[in-house]
Amino acid sequence: MAPNGRYRHWDTLRHLKPPGELTTEQWWLAIKLARGPLLRELPLRDRDGRKFAYCMPDEALEPLHRVDQRASGEIRMPAVVLGAEGARGHYLVNSLIEESIRSSQLEGASTTRPIAREMIRSGRRPTDRSERMILNNYHAMEFMRDEAGATLTPEIVCELQRILTEGTLENPDAAGRLQTTDEERVVMWDAQDGHVIHQPPPAAELPGRLELMCHFANGEEAGAGFVHPVARAILLHFWLAYEHPFEDGNGRTARALFYWSMRVQGYWLIEYLSISRILRQAPSKYMRSFLYTETDHGDTTYFILYHLGVLWRAIEEFHTYLARKMEEVREIEQFIRNSDELNHRQLALLGNAVRHPLQRYSFASHARSHNVSAQTARNDLLDLEGRELLQRRRSGHRYVFSAVSDLADRLTR
Repeated sequence: MAPNGRYRHWDTLRHLKPPGELTTEQWWLAIKLARGPLLRELPLRDRDGRKFAYCMPDEALEPLHRVDQRASGEIRMPAVVLGAEGARGHYLVNSLIEESIRSSQLEGASTTRPIAREMIRSGRRPTDRSERMILNNYHAMEFMRDEAGATLTPEIVCELQRILTEGTLENPDAAGRLQTTDEERVVMWDAQDGHVIHQPPPAAELPGRLELMCHFANGEEAGAGFVHPVARAILLHFWLAYEHPFEDGNGRTARALFYWSMRVQGYWLIEYLSISRILRQAPSKYMRSFLYTETDHGDTTYFILYHLGVLWRAIEEFHTYLARKMEEVREIEQFIRNSDELNHRQLALLGNAVRHPLQRYSFASHARSHNVSAQTARNDLLDLEGRELLQRRRSGHRYVFSAVSDLADRLTR
């Protein structure tokens, strides 16, 4: 009885024509009765002790299947783009920077992407709060990837929030700890009419609630049955956002936990995606996915469905990007093969540099690769530097060369 098989909220359904002789209210009641047996309770409870729940309609099962196919298992990215560890690292750093910028912009950071990218890549100190938020977010993503491990604890969650908010809070003492009973709880308001959108649970309950959330994140909850890994990651995102345990940084913490959960459950592609970039394109839909859950008796299916859509869109856009990069690499390689200005050794090096943008070259490595004298290797690399295709820097007692950042553009001009 759901319209077009969609999992509609009353806010949408009330504007649609009901089937047959039913009133809109009767139609909604029939839909709610049909959903009831499908709902699975979660350990998470609202302020009044009622359990949240979710179900897996066809509208969720299909995108879950697609995400399983495209983001996990033994699938690998095209070798023409990511054929070496250095290249994978290049793409990973780019995606971490992108997510750090977009996630911070969702929370009010106003720095432009080029400036933020330059700050992170150059290692310079941030000059204002917005830049600090973005740099913190980058370090937080690194922390969850490299240091947090595969088991979530309240201590890790608090450390994550500390990294995210360090140096950005009016009350520096609030970084890295839960709100306390003598503090006013953070309330979410509707910017248009000023009414309360979300009233989080009392601060006194936060330690126990955070412990329960970590049990759920680790798959240690009792009696919950099988929870699909992607649904678990999305629900973890919702859980932290609902508890709103910190004075600031709750949204960024929730999104970082989503990334962590997806990665530790085997969805390797997540590290190459920027979810926040898509969320930021329609922040009202992001907020509505929370509101629909809270206004329909804790049915988190709305939140799951919305975020599955966001996740699938991120995956599709990334594969489109990869296809474009593959075509770009092929065009550049064809251009290199047809070039008569460079010798075969230089063309081979440039072809390698296009595929592996983080590769480093030296006089000695170039000489060994092509079985030529040190002077010939020196002439080759210095000529490429003179053409502004390679850049040189000192590493210890020797020089190393790497591709300029816009090598592809320079080769095809």
